[in-house]
Amino acid sequence: MPERSDSSGAILVTGAAGFVGSTLARRLRRRWPTRPLVAIDALTYAGDRQSLAPLDGDPAFTFVHADIADREAMRATFAAHRPQWVFHLAAETHVDRSILDPLAFVRTNVEGTASLLHAARQAWGEGRDPRFVMVSTDEVYGALGPTGAFRADSPLDPSSPYSASKAGADLLALAWHRTYGLPVVVTRCSNNYGPRQFPEKLIPVVVGRALAGEVVPVYGTGDNVRDWIHVDDHADGLIAAAERGAPGAVYCFGADNEQQNLALVHRILDAVDGLTGRDVGASRALVRFVTDRPGHDFRYAIDADETRRALGWAPRVSFAEGLAATVRWFIDHADWCRRRREAARRFEEVWYSRREAGS
Repeated sequence: MPERSDSSGAILVTGAAGFVGSTLARRLRRRWPTRPLVAIDALTYAGDRQSLAPLDGDPAFTFVHADIADREAMRATFAAHRPQWVFHLAAETHVDRSILDPLAFVRTNVEGTASLLHAARQAWGEGRDPRFVMVSTDEVYGALGPTGAFRADSPLDPSSPYSASKAGADLLALAWHRTYGLPVVVTRCSNNYGPRQFPEKLIPVVVGRALAGEVVPVYGTGDNVRDWIHVDDHADGLIAAAERGAPGAVYCFGADNEQQNLALVHRILDAVDGLTGRDVGASRALVRFVTDRPGHDFRYAIDADETRRALGWAPRVSFAEGLAATVRWFIDHADWCRRRREAARRFEEVWYSRREAGS
């Protein structure tokens, strides 16, 4: 499928110091070594400025420390850098946190997205064929039963404040397209994994606890199923959506890697054992079943066939190879994990103190 002819304008990535955002920024730079690249991040607990360190010193790279809900900051950023493409990844993403503090998710995911859409609409006139890629999640579709898979046109049925806030952001983006003609493309993806994922997510949590000999909590009976895709494959899909996506369209990214949670936890623990010289299977004794969280969706799965045909994209990283490399990365970067967990601990102390004060 042909690419857009104009690929010289600036690229703006929000949430660029996060897991997927920093991966995307690195891949964009490898694809276009001299194209202006602007990274925005509020650097909350999950944002790590060091994830963008390979781009420091690059004369075509700019980092903007800003909150997407700050409308004046977004207007100024668009005016200064005149981006041709926007990849909007900035979001609060942790479901458990959304249950405890839903309004924080509404502010960033809904109000922040509206702020960014408004800035894009104000900045973009005719020409240069811009694209606004709204990066979302399969969780907006709610839960699947034991069979079937989500498609782009599956009805939205979010279960948690997190997924509801992302569904709201998607609908705003599509409304900006239908009402104002903003060239929006929406993408929805299954669970990501890979290096530098913040250690509140399943894979790094299990690795870190196994290394420390700590209990590994598993919700309910561990029967819930998730569909996994390597972060590199997701980033490549986002680039394809900007290059070849149709305005107003929704594209779903998945890699046909459904895994039962408990089986995946056992697989991770066995990998840790094998890579650290322990008896393989010994760490399974660390598993403890805990009370299931409210609104815990049973199963997610993505049917990406339509996206593959429309965008000429396909995942390349096998789950076996990707998981092994990911577990190895977290073992080799234990200091990074400790530093990120400490950032989360400091965030939680401030968050709980504000919550108790009613602010």
